Amino acid sequence: MGTTQLETVPEPKYWHLKTVLSEALDRDFSVGEVLPNERELAARFGVARATLRQALEQLELEGRLQRRRGVGTTVAPPRVGVAVGSTGHSWPGESADGWEIVDVAGAVQPSAAVLKLLGGAAADHPVHTVRRSRVSHGQAVAAELLYVPAASVPGLSAIDAPAGPARARAVLRELQRLALDGQDRSVELGSARADDAKELDRLPGAPVLVVTTRYFTAAGTAAVSVATYRADTCRLTFGDTGDVEITHEARVAS
Repeated sequence: MGTTQLETVPEPKYWHLKTVLSEALDRDFSVGEVLPNERELAARFGVARATLRQALEQLELEGRLQRRRGVGTTVAPPRVGVAVGSTGHSWPGESADGWEIVDVAGAVQPSAAVLKLLGGAAADHPVHTVRRSRVSHGQAVAAELLYVPAASVPGLSAIDAPAGPARARAVLRELQRLALDGQDRSVELGSARADDAKELDRLPGAPVLVVTTRYFTAAGTAAVSVATYRADTCRLTFGDTGDVEITHEARVAS
């Protein structure tokens, strides 16, 4: 990153500096590399440290930089794509979907909003809650709760699988035995709850994208996924249809 003096520009100086820094990140740095300290950067660009901090904070909000305790400011990995409107359908855990199993809990009472999405499948039946995490470049970028009613996986009771990740894999394996008729997906902006924030290394209330997916069989809704993505590390991608549906329903709480 060479020395660059910023000339007078019509836009705020920190914003122009952000653009210059962004170009330098693409040209001179690799993912995970640590940036020089603030004093050195401010001297190179001939700006006050306060101006530099504003530019760095904006790049962090945009997901270009990450501030890591004990390390410093590093170049963030590329954003993770969140597919919306794709015509391709598959069960969770199939085709290397990028999620890692964390745990499973049985007999958990989902929120009223999730129960509404599950419909009759959750009536008078326990619901298995599979916790999964999505990791990119060694960093957790999303946390998922997958709700699978016991009625959707009746063969599970015959499987000798202990609690924890092994049990979670058994739930997914039984779910994948069903014929998937389709799925629908919604994406909305939300705020990180305390448990999600801890897992995603963010502060409570940080912006997140909440992706809710329903999986259907001929019998109805077989499972519901509520995935929380760090808003600074993901981007929406559109499939073959490119359709975007705007509704005014309340956010689904996980």
